[in-house]
Amino acid sequence: MKTLTALFASALLTASLAQAQAHDLGPDQAVQLLKAGTIQPFETLNATAQAKHPGATVRETELEEEYGRYIYQVELRDAQGAKWDVHLDAASGQVLKDKRDD
Repeated sequence: MKTLTALFASALLTASLAQAQAHDLGPDQAVQLLKAGTIQPFETLNATAQAKHPGATVRETELEEEYGRYIYQVELRDAQGAKWDVHLDAASGQVLKDKRDD
């Protein structure tokens, strides 16, 4: 029983630490990063995401800091109505994830 409790506590701690490592950035922080040249312009990042799915429209965007890295998340909807999540490194513009979100 002690082993089960310890495993559960460890899993809970790991989950809470993972959440603590990623946090959303507000508009003021995003503008500061953009002005400092730390991240690419949002128009550029959106265009990169849309290039993965021509004709798709941007539905939602979010900028997060994860483990000291800025991640720009773009939610797209393509012409067939499919929803896509594209994550980009906000500094380099590299596509990190391109996943259909069913």
